[in-house]
Amino acid sequence: MTSRGKTLRLAAVSTLVVLALTGFSTGRGHGGGSGDGGGGGCSSSSQNHDSSSGGSHRDYDDDDDYDDYGSGSGGSGGTEASMSPDAATVTLVDCASEETPYATVEVANTDTVDGTFSVTVAFKDAAGEELDSGTEEVFVPAGGTTPVRIPVNDAESVPLIEECALDSYAPAA
Repeated sequence: MTSRGKTLRLAAVSTLVVLALTGFSTGRGHGGGSGDGGGGGCSSSSQNHDSSSGGSHRDYDDDDDYDDYGSGSGGSGGTEASMSPDAATVTLVDCASEETPYATVEVANTDTVDGTFSVTVAFKDAAGEELDSGTEEVFVPAGGTTPVRIPVNDAESVPLIEECALDSYAPAA
């Protein structure tokens, strides 16, 4: 072999060693995905590594702007931040009367995440006809119970109220 051939071969071997040590491989393209044996190349936390499905991938361990999952403004957020609580349990404490023109209910959140719940009370007369209704949104911490007053909107119907009706569950607002 000539001196030039040995130099080229040495350069090629050196390049392969450097590429192998820095994480490059001779694989085809980024991201693996469809059984092509994996990809190669450097990883950047801002690259889209899942272009086949249009998704996005973030390498948090390579990104100096993020100390833990979900921190920062560009992250995907923590698991709990994106979770919605299940419906809360609602219990009637006291129906509306002339002395207290509002119903008092307790909203219990048995879930592991805080939530805001929409509570509706129907105010009915002695015949069971709905005279008025009121809805309030109430924040209840995880595992907590919060009392809330639901006012009667129509002051003229207050003396006629005999019954308060409500769903036993309040949906997350």
